Amino acid sequence: MSDIDSLLVLPHLRVQNANAISAPLTWGFPAMSAFVGLMHALERRLHGELDLLFHGVGVICHAHDVQISRSGYTRRFHLTRNPVQDRKYVKKDGSTDVPAIAEEGRMHMEITVVFDVTGEACSGDDAERAERAHRVDEIVHGMRIAGGSVLPRRPNQDRNHEPILATLPDDEKERGQHFRDLRRRWLPGFALVLREDRLEQRHVDLRATNETATRLDAWLDFSRLHHQSVQPVDDAGEPVGKPAWEIRRSPGWTVPIPVGYGALGDEYEPGQVARARDDHTPFRFVESLYSIGEWVGPHRLRRPESLLWYIDNDLDQGIYRLNNDYAQSATS
Repeated sequence: MSDIDSLLVLPHLRVQNANAISAPLTWGFPAMSAFVGLMHALERRLHGELDLLFHGVGVICHAHDVQISRSGYTRRFHLTRNPVQDRKYVKKDGSTDVPAIAEEGRMHMEITVVFDVTGEACSGDDAERAERAHRVDEIVHGMRIAGGSVLPRRPNQDRNHEPILATLPDDEKERGQHFRDLRRRWLPGFALVLREDRLEQRHVDLRATNETATRLDAWLDFSRLHHQSVQPVDDAGEPVGKPAWEIRRSPGWTVPIPVGYGALGDEYEPGQVARARDDHTPFRFVESLYSIGEWVGPHRLRRPESLLWYIDNDLDQGIYRLNNDYAQSATS
């Protein structure tokens, strides 16, 4: 039985120039931490206007266009040469020794964002909840998502493009039917979910032939293309013809993704580290944590928990990360 009572759905948001570099080692779609950041920013914006508490966020991508140039296997981001803002680096003749290009990967995308919400704003009839959903949608269109600008909605769109504040029924059968109705609105598209179970299984497979294999080896194994020689055989199992080179295919559309940050040392008191963002917040040096995600069709989501990402920190171990229960929901 799902513990989620209400879902806030903001469908088909068109985002321009979002950040396509999700971490130092991954690119192609914003990190889920960017959408958790949107969730926190939206909750603060709504404070005092709507009683909504946000607990998790999911994203379905309907279209994406990374701003790159292709040359064989090589990809290059389209970069802009922006002028240096600090005048102390500019010479009298207007020239500068400071490079004016900083690598910025940008992309345009159309996404549906789903939030797990609670609060008084979830009560009332359908008309009242629809009005509140439209108000939240209006606010989001004045915000940024993963650094990108949210474009206005196209006029005369169909019902699948209308924001929804849906309250899920208590009856399990009715709840399942209601969620299936929501899933249909998200097609065509792909939802990003966590597949840490695939990473663990690959680690086990590698250790079967190499006892020193680590989880990093398993992650790198997922992150590259593997060309392997395949020998055709006949019905009796005898070799036929010459071996052929093929790319090893993994089940599903798996991708390496960042899932948070791990501490590199102890936490510093506010103001103890020079040039920190502010002098009122504790400071800690961290590095990115990586795992494996999978793009799945929304019709494969059995429960809302399969889609939603939530904060799963372990402060004692210095782990600041996100989690998702798709693997558990798929087997339950």
